[in-house]
This record gives sequence, C-alpha cells and structure tokens, in this order.
Amino acid sequence: MGTMKLPPGVVTGNALKELFAYCKEAGAALPSVNAIGSNSANAAMAAAKEAKAPIIIQFSHTGAQFYGGKSLDNSAQQASIAGAVAGALHVRTLAKAYGVPVVLHTDHCAKKILPWVEGVIAAGEEYFARNGEPLFSSHMLDLSEQPLAENIEISARTLARIAKMNMTLEIELGITGGEEDGVDNSGVEHDKLYTHPEDVLKAYDALGPLGSFTVAAAFGNTHGVYAAGNVKLKPTILRDSQKFIQEQRKTGPKPVNFVFHGGSGSSQEEIREAVSYGVVKMNIDTDTQWAFTHPIKQFMDDKGAYLHSQIGNPEGPEKPNKKYIDPRGWLNIGEKGITARLVEAFKDLGAFGKFAF
Repeated sequence: MGTMKLPPGVVTGNALKELFAYCKEAGAALPSVNAIGSNSANAAMAAAKEAKAPIIIQFSHTGAQFYGGKSLDNSAQQASIAGAVAGALHVRTLAKAYGVPVVLHTDHCAKKILPWVEGVIAAGEEYFARNGEPLFSSHMLDLSEQPLAENIEISARTLARIAKMNMTLEIELGITGGEEDGVDNSGVEHDKLYTHPEDVLKAYDALGPLGSFTVAAAFGNTHGVYAAGNVKLKPTILRDSQKFIQEQRKTGPKPVNFVFHGGSGSSQEEIREAVSYGVVKMNIDTDTQWAFTHPIKQFMDDKGAYLHSQIGNPEGPEKPNKKYIDPRGWLNIGEKGITARLVEAFKDLGAFGKFAF
C-alpha cells in the first residue's frame, strides 16, 4: 500500500470516500477538532502541516454561533448558520495557504436544532450551484435520543438531499455520555451508552443505497475527561457490528466507517483498538480546550506583574507593557498548545506521516 497523496484544500465528494477507505486500509484515523474561531481553526491546520496528514475541522451548533459572535441573534439559528458558513469560508481560504487537506464537517445536530444544519445545507447548495462542489465535506445528525425508526427516517431524508452534492452524512446510534455543547447525557440509562449491531445493520440497509455515510456508534465513550475507571469503553462493539453486517449482507471486511466521539482522555491502547475495528475519525474537543487555555494561564501567571496596566511594571514605573498585553502574543501561545496536542492525536491514531501533499 502506497502513501496517499492529496492536494491542499477541502476534501469533498469521491476524494473523501477514498480518504476514509485509505484510512481503514492503513489502520489510521483522523482527528476531528471543534473550531470556535480562527485561532483553533488555524492551529488545527498547522497541526496537519506538521503531521503530514489531513485534519477534520468541524463546527458544533454553539461553536458556530461563537464563530459568528455571541452578540448576534440566534433565535432562528441565524448566528449558528452564519458562523458555520463563515468558518467554512475561512478554512477554505487558508487551507491552501497552509498547504494541507481539510475535511469540513458540522458536529452534533439534535432534532430540536435541525433548522441550523438545514440552513447550512441550503448555503451549501447555493455554493455548489456556483462552484460545482459543496461548501462542507459532510454533516452530522445526532438523533440518537429519538426512536431508531425516526432517527433513520430523518437521516435518510437528509442523506438523499446532500447526496446530490456527493456529500457524506454522519449519524449517531446510541448515546455518547457526558455533557457537551449544551446537551447533558450524564444521567442516561447505562444500556443506551452501547450500540447494538442490529441497529447498525438497520442504518446500513437504509442509508447504504442513498449515499456515503459514517456511524458514530456508542461503545461507552463519553464527552469530556473523567477520572480513571469512570468510563468503561467496549470497542469490541465496533468489531461485532462489522462482523454482523459482513455476515448478514455478504460484504467485504469492515463495511462501516465508524466515528469515535468523546476521544479526549482515552488511552493510546483504547484508541488504536477502536481504529483497528474501522474507526476513521475521532472527535477531540476537551483536550484541545485545555491545550489552548493551560499555556495562556501559565503566561498570565508568569507575566502577571506586567498585565495590571499599560504603563508601569517591575522594571520601572514608566516602562510600557504593550508587548505583554497584546493579545496576539498569548493567543499564539494557546494556538501552539492546540497544535502540539493534535500532533499527538495524529500519532495516537496512526495517521502521522501516512500521507503526501
């Protein structure tokens, strides 16, 4: 198997399908980072450049709102729609400057906020009409709290729509525990944290004929980072689902592209086991938040005496503090923290250095 070569820019259509197929063949997965502004998006692209591998940049509902600005009215999802579009255009503008391939994605979209992703899809259809390719590479629906039949029905309807642009849909089967993006699943029934192979088969049968899709399956994974022993991962659920579909539908090995949600805090051993069962994408958010904030906190602590005023510090009452109070300095420190953490993730996921561009 040779090294996969990808041109810089946003990966869409058949190229995305080929990318995921290569990941499974190479025993690799890509980190997917939630961007909330240019700092995190740029840090992610810098990580891709260092790791010599594509990065997935995604926008959640509240992350997209923050990208657009918290002062914007979001009563009809305008801010979240505009923020996601602005973030996508930002990444599209800079991906080629960084010289890296990027997969553009939207994260969890529950039933109550469907107008958000529908608005982003509509913007993507307008972009497609002008440019011959979609604005985003893929979208996610998280209807795991709905009955399975409703989850699959709405997912199928959405996939049929975006498949006209040769896009990929990510769905969720089973519930990812913990709390993220305003959704608190910390108290759900234990059984719902684990996806059943029969449910994956039902989704496979319904969505497969319509287009390309990935499955965020629940195998005990949890949003956030928790003390050791509090999260019981069972990646074998992914293995069993692959084998079940292969046997029932006479497919080749690992017929499903799986997604690992709640990857922050997971051990390298757990990550690599999940990847071996067909995971091609792992979401990492909490760890990158800490990687951004922690070095900035250290800077604020170390340089605290220079941050109380514009003039005057331990070096003298008339000494200026401009180089310390300039946000570009400490924001860049945070960006470097995100980049370093994502390069580590590329290595954990087996993707480091397996691409050429």
